[in-house]
Amino acid sequence: MEIFNYMETYDYEQLVFCHDKTSGLKAIIAIHDTTLGPALGGTRMWTYKTEEEAVEDALRLAKGMTYKNAAAGLNLGGGKTVIIGDPKTEKNEEMFRAFGRYIQGLSGRYITAEDVGTTVQDMDLIYQETNFVTGISSTSGASGNPSPITAYGVYRGMKAAAKEGFGTDDLNGRTVAVQGVGNVAYNLCRYLHEEGANLIVTDINKEAVARARDEFGARVVEPDEIYDVDCDIYAPCALGATLNDDTIPRIKAKVIAGAANNQLKDSSHGETLHKKGVIYTPDYVLNAGGVINVADELNGYNKDRAMKKVETIYDNVSQVFEISRRDNIPTNEAADRLAEERIERMRHSRSQFLQSEKHILKNRI
Repeated sequence: MEIFNYMETYDYEQLVFCHDKTSGLKAIIAIHDTTLGPALGGTRMWTYKTEEEAVEDALRLAKGMTYKNAAAGLNLGGGKTVIIGDPKTEKNEEMFRAFGRYIQGLSGRYITAEDVGTTVQDMDLIYQETNFVTGISSTSGASGNPSPITAYGVYRGMKAAAKEGFGTDDLNGRTVAVQGVGNVAYNLCRYLHEEGANLIVTDINKEAVARARDEFGARVVEPDEIYDVDCDIYAPCALGATLNDDTIPRIKAKVIAGAANNQLKDSSHGETLHKKGVIYTPDYVLNAGGVINVADELNGYNKDRAMKKVETIYDNVSQVFEISRRDNIPTNEAADRLAEERIERMRHSRSQFLQSEKHILKNRI
């Protein structure tokens, strides 16, 4: 991998390698774009096969956070960290404190948070060395578990998608097929049940589906059957890449809106759904409630303020559909365009300001 060529092609700003021999820390911080503000993105710990694979993952995830934060209307750029190692066996206090010192050394250009393989407790260790971390313990006056708030954002975005698909955002009487009933999806089911939606659920975790059945009256089907059920809305809330050549022809829903990341196996599947007339709601716009929630900590966490910001996911999803119609493009491309247009507006605004400053200085000289 030619790192500088890759960074130039996709306009990355910075790649930082962090090493601490004593603790075993091997981390890579990728900062993609800070036009809108400091880069915000979680720290992932994973057993990568090679260092090159870790670098590629950090770069890919950082760019994704740029788009997610921009589309969510946050004044934050995109970044990400990957720590090479087994999160079950190789963690220690010294590792995360050393990593916190590296973050502190970036002087606020990058702010981290919890991600795959890391926990709130790990963020608390980082917090001992730097303030540039979110998602720390709620006992510290922070945001705590983001799952219910992420679910609320998905629910709000689903209502916007329903309005696009059915002409009304009323979900009472609608049948929603939910794939996966983890923490976020369980809370999503609760919101849907309270509005009067009919639920069909599946999960490999039998206790999770039993809970949804008992509490929400959900109908339970086997994992592979979820693609074939009669429903108005299909909500992928488990693994990624479940929208693919095999499943798309089987899905009967008019609207697709769920919490899972990377739902499209390939970007071309967005075009497939677009041609079929299916209202696909891009995942990173829909599931932005979690990042909105932790971002609120940067201003001193206020749950009411965070929830009001999460409610705007409804408007963000609506804007994606407007761009899709305006430019006659699939909604996954429209979501990218929403983010890119916001970044370019800010870049242009800053450019005008800098030009004015140069003009003033030139006249003084």
